[in-house]
Amino acid sequence: MNKQEIAKKLMEIDALQVRPHDPFTWTSGIKSPIYCDNRLTMSYPEVRRAIAREFAEKIKTTYPDAEVIAGCATAGIPHAAWVADMLNLPMVYVRSKAKSHGKQNQIEGKIDEGQKVVVIEDLISTGKSSLQAANALIEAGASVLGVLSIFTYGLSISQENFKRNHLSYSSLTDFNTLVELMHEEGELTEQEKHDLLRWRDNL
Repeated sequence: MNKQEIAKKLMEIDALQVRPHDPFTWTSGIKSPIYCDNRLTMSYPEVRRAIAREFAEKIKTTYPDAEVIAGCATAGIPHAAWVADMLNLPMVYVRSKAKSHGKQNQIEGKIDEGQKVVVIEDLISTGKSSLQAANALIEAGASVLGVLSIFTYGLSISQENFKRNHLSYSSLTDFNTLVELMHEEGELTEQEKHDLLRWRDNL
């Protein structure tokens, strides 16, 4: 499947909603014309299988040496599980921070020194949560090959953050694809398309 087909599937289940005149408010307080809730994919078997297949194909072609699939807590966990099962590979997941009780783990599951890992995330905005997970794995002795996500806003800050951390990332679909698709289908005017891209580029 290409980026447009993935974006279309996400739109069909309302995982991607665009409201240029009635923006959503992110946790950070930023007003966003787009709301991305990839957790909804869990409730749609056909969509989640399509996403898992695309992730698996990307891993086989881009990271053929992958030995472990890691999911970012929380939304990346189910996708990592489906992909790991599809590829018959071990899986771990990474918390945003270590537990304050029990074994105080940040990484759940077994990871060995030097194992090659691909990190699965649902969404990349600034890249902060993905990089936190990747760095936790690196500190545990793993070798992180790269990060894969379902969707990315394509913010310049995310590109800078990944470059600074010497890590690559790739997404199944992105903001540009979504905006172009909606414009082609008559859901956005030329001006609305321009305004959305300008919002992203100025963020």
